[in-house]
Amino acid sequence: MVKIRLARYGNKKRPFYKIVVADSRFSRDGRFIEQLGYFNPLSKDTATSLKININRIIYWKKNGAHLSDRSKKLIQLFEKNKEKL
Repeated sequence: MVKIRLARYGNKKRPFYKIVVADSRFSRDGRFIEQLGYFNPLSKDTATSLKININRIIYWKKNGAHLSDRSKKLIQLFEKNKEKL
């Protein structure tokens, strides 16, 4: 099964996440198919802390990819902030 989920990067106590499409059998930080964006939880500005390619998210969802709980919340947050601008 293909999933859209977060892969953790960054140093100890300084997390940085990439939003990726990966096979569910691979490890969290292992091999992935495509990178769709990033999330920096330590950034103060919400505009720079989250970047997502919505067109590719829609493409992968149409082709059967499942969203993890956290990636679903981040996509909703991104769309909400996009509407404000």
